[in-house]
Amino acid sequence: MSESSNATDGRSPNHHDDPDPRTEDERIADQLRAHGVRLGPGGIAPRVFWPSLIIVVAVSLFSIVFSETAGELWNSIQSNIVSGFGWFYTLAIASFVVFAIFLAVSRFGNITLGREHEKPEFNLVSWFAMLFAAGMGIGLVFYGVAEPLTFYTSPKPGVEGSEAELANQAMAQTFLHWGLHPWAVYVIVGLSLAYAIHRKGRPVSLRWALEPLLGDRVKGWIGDVVDILAIVGTLFGVATSLGLGVTQVSTGLMELGVIDEASNTFMVVLIAVITAIATLSVISGVGKGIQWLSNLNLGLAAIFLVSILALGPTLFLLRDFVQSIGAYSANLLPNTFDAFAYTGQAGLDWAGGWTIFYWGWWIAWSPFVGVFIARISRGRTVREFVTGALLVPTLLGFVWFTVLGGTAIHRERTVGDLVPDDGLVAEVALFDTLATLPLGSLLSTIAIILVIVFFVTSSDSGSLVVDMLASGGHPDPPTWSRVLFAVLEGVVASALLLAGGTEGLSALQAGSVATGAPFAIVIVFIMIALYKALKSEHRVILDTELRMRRRAMAGELTENFDDVFGEQVDDRIDYALRSTKGIWTRERTPVTTVTRARERENGHDKGQST
Repeated sequence: MSESSNATDGRSPNHHDDPDPRTEDERIADQLRAHGVRLGPGGIAPRVFWPSLIIVVAVSLFSIVFSETAGELWNSIQSNIVSGFGWFYTLAIASFVVFAIFLAVSRFGNITLGREHEKPEFNLVSWFAMLFAAGMGIGLVFYGVAEPLTFYTSPKPGVEGSEAELANQAMAQTFLHWGLHPWAVYVIVGLSLAYAIHRKGRPVSLRWALEPLLGDRVKGWIGDVVDILAIVGTLFGVATSLGLGVTQVSTGLMELGVIDEASNTFMVVLIAVITAIATLSVISGVGKGIQWLSNLNLGLAAIFLVSILALGPTLFLLRDFVQSIGAYSANLLPNTFDAFAYTGQAGLDWAGGWTIFYWGWWIAWSPFVGVFIARISRGRTVREFVTGALLVPTLLGFVWFTVLGGTAIHRERTVGDLVPDDGLVAEVALFDTLATLPLGSLLSTIAIILVIVFFVTSSDSGSLVVDMLASGGHPDPPTWSRVLFAVLEGVVASALLLAGGTEGLSALQAGSVATGAPFAIVIVFIMIALYKALKSEHRVILDTELRMRRRAMAGELTENFDDVFGEQVDDRIDYALRSTKGIWTRERTPVTTVTRARERENGHDKGQST
């Protein structure tokens, strides 16, 4: 080829060494367009990005400008959801648990989330660390002491008994909220996405989890709505965590004497500082920032937990862990299906502040956690994914709440100085409990650092997930929009705190319940679509294996049948019931029949040859 021809086609003389002159981003963008994704300027998907941004900004501005009205609205929405649809939350969460356990033991377990025999992208330790940090985060520290101690001193309506029975019920209820149930939600969403992304090569977008059910319709407005719900739910879920986190940090700083009062202004400033730290991590990407922070998180949490176990009532906590697992197992079904039908308004109010709030919170978090754990689980099998994501974090959560909650319950039973007369304050309970232990100030400092790192990890991974959804599923979305969503998480958290006023925590809870409600319906359809996809995949695998075995067997039989099976006696004995003969119609024995049939065939062959 001449130089002129090289100039006309725009390639260098060595273009054959680089057959695809596009950059990596251009190649991925072309692949996304081939999947029906409509990309606009800046690498975003306009039909998802702009509606999501408008909704989040509008809600935030409304909550800040009309804070009192917004607070009443959020709490009214929560109350209506709890009273009108609490039963649906209960059934949905129960079905998610059953389906997740079914997947772990089903015939689909050996399907690889990626190419066959592909190695996992992350080792087990890093994988578990990122799972745990992304899936629970700040809530572990915030509720680690407060929840078991609250359930022990102020049991849920309908629970009665001795102090020992109340302690058992308190741990069983806590385990319910933080055990199999939330992780079952994450497993379903995460596994559906991991299958679509790594097995089918689809973009990193929630809509593709519904492809087995909706087909090409996921490329249209239905898919856009699903992704918009996922973005809004994720932002509100992470914002709830941030709100809990700054409340915890502010209280810790007060307990340590660093500040005199944790005002709303101080907490908004604290949100801004933590968001800025998270933004720095966001820029570094999942391979560096999130993995490093997750490992740091796991290490800090382990030091914190082991220290409390060693400095607290160690033998009691070990016995309590075993006994609490028994209480959880014995009460698993009754607590799971408790719809508060016989406890009146008091039961519904309690559910709105605890169980239904948790179900809404976990569901609101599920797009974020699902997309994140799907992306880090390439190369795992279905069984590895479900077992790892369902059992390991659950057991770690049980240990966490036993050590922190058990220490508080033991102190309250023996000394009784943790619960004031005017009631338990969740964000204060942790530091009051740590103050009763040796090195209490040091442990409180570690707790504050742990909350900050937990949030930075959640914000980092949450911003990445939201950015991927808003960019049509691009695995490495634009940094500018990732920073934008990290900032928006802080804005939403500030708005909800301001809307709630002195009841900021209740506004955060109401926001999670409200945003989780519509997505709960989406997850039900995702569960159906996942079963349909895995069933179809398994059928294809079985058909392929059967064809391969038949080919191998046919070749082996053709070459040497006698060496493999011995002397031939017949193709198959006919055991059909209709072939059974009576005594008057039986003419020959089966062996005689076979022998004469062969003689006829041989004679027929000889006749033809002659």
